Amino acid sequence: MARTKEFDPDAALRAALDLFWSRGYEATSMADLVEHLGIGRASIYATFGNKRELYLKAMDRYTELNDPLLLDELSRPGPALPGVRALLARFVAESSAPGTGRAGCFVTNTAVELAPHDPAADRRVELNWEQIETLLHAALTRARAQGEIPEDRDPRALARMLLVLLQGMRVVGKVSGGEARVRAAAQQALSLLE
Repeated sequence: MARTKEFDPDAALRAALDLFWSRGYEATSMADLVEHLGIGRASIYATFGNKRELYLKAMDRYTELNDPLLLDELSRPGPALPGVRALLARFVAESSAPGTGRAGCFVTNTAVELAPHDPAADRRVELNWEQIETLLHAALTRARAQGEIPEDRDPRALARMLLVLLQGMRVVGKVSGGEARVRAAAQQALSLLE
């Protein structure tokens, strides 16, 4: 008869996500995970696989939690530009909030730390960025069709520019003194949408 798990796998995955998010992949050891999750190494391996597999599952959980928020912000009925502005404002606030530990974005952190040499991490980063770009493109296409942005603006190019800006804001926001740069960049981006 199989033993029942003595821990909540969802809670353990969330705890692993928090630890990886604050420390990064390389700086987190299996011993750190055992201590932080409060479960044994064998249970971690049996439930999630090795450290890399657990990290990738944590990344999947992060996108499951955050992607619906993006969809909600950018797909509301009515004018589309307020959703784009709200998204930029949220990224500014999250990237420059004091006391956040400068954790940044889990996907952006993965892009910097793992994607260059880990194909599975790279695929997940690319899928996330494609989704953000697609949502931005759809919102900006609607904004142009509704007369919210000038007809000569290319929604695809604007979406790509905003994607790169949003990811850059996450990186710059991790550095002390980056808040002013993040805010100035967001203001400049907003001026391009008018």
